[in-house]
Amino acid sequence: MSVYLASDGEAACRVRETAAAGSTKGRIIANKAAMNRRWLPLNALRAFEAVGRHLSFTGGAAALSVSQSAVSRHVGALERLLGKQLFDREAGRLALTLSGEELLAVVSKSLERIEQTMNAIRDENNPGRAMRLHVPPSLLHQMFMPMLGDFRRDHPEFRIDLSSANVTGLPPTELDMAIVYDRPNIDDRITDLLWMVRVAPLCSPQTAAAAEGKSLEEFLSSQELLHLKLDSQPRDLLWGDYLRRNAIPLPTPGGLAFDTAIASAKYAMTSGGVMLGDVDMFAAEVAAGQLVMPYDAVIEDGYAYYLKLHADDLADPAIAAFRSWLISRFGALRSKNA
Repeated sequence: MSVYLASDGEAACRVRETAAAGSTKGRIIANKAAMNRRWLPLNALRAFEAVGRHLSFTGGAAALSVSQSAVSRHVGALERLLGKQLFDREAGRLALTLSGEELLAVVSKSLERIEQTMNAIRDENNPGRAMRLHVPPSLLHQMFMPMLGDFRRDHPEFRIDLSSANVTGLPPTELDMAIVYDRPNIDDRITDLLWMVRVAPLCSPQTAAAAEGKSLEEFLSSQELLHLKLDSQPRDLLWGDYLRRNAIPLPTPGGLAFDTAIASAKYAMTSGGVMLGDVDMFAAEVAAGQLVMPYDAVIEDGYAYYLKLHADDLADPAIAAFRSWLISRFGALRSKNA
């Protein structure tokens, strides 16, 4: 048996539509009226969120334990209320429209926040949801681990779920905060600059011995260049840009390419070749003599590490505190290395 419950908001929407029936102008006015929390179509929003999360009316219906037709009616009513299409339905494939993507992000977070708060109220021993944080692999292992240990000692009450994926920009997962490696860009998130990347050729002491008496161009032309691969970019993007900015006409398509700077550094230290490394990230290895910078040829390559999060998430005290702490900690590092 199919169950269909119309929310107060949806019922009110129907009343307004019925009152405006027969008048196109009346329907437009009804759809464009300002939203009021008394009329929020909560059931329709739940149905939309389930369908949007699964990109399937069948999957959304199963998640809510209702019929597919009920979910479809809810989503249709929500689209009529907004006067916007939330899904593209073509050739048996369901995709969110831009309006759908915008609404889904807000609805998902709101429902999750309500669920978390209600569980915490019901169970005083429930510590609540953990804060979800993403950090790129090289930054995580080279610099962030000691920072995280310091934060945990100062704030043991905060729970953190840490993930790390080799992506440029935001990873395709649900997160509260993400430190991303990227060039400057503008989106709908709060973006804080943490760390500008400064690069130079780095290599082992044995490889650096070959630089004696040679120019940078002569040295690099005799070595294997180690590349750092970036998403959807040519494998030699970083080295090619570095050489152009230093007016060095060397071909760059050869050599080894690695997914992470850590892997490139390990290879350079043990097997040879020259990496284009972040001199601040690998400062400890340079200080220990494991890596050598044979030439004073440091440049900012246009990439940086940014902290990204949604503005409404700052209402969470844990997220707000962690953001402030990160900005302060990285700011101190920047000042130290300036």
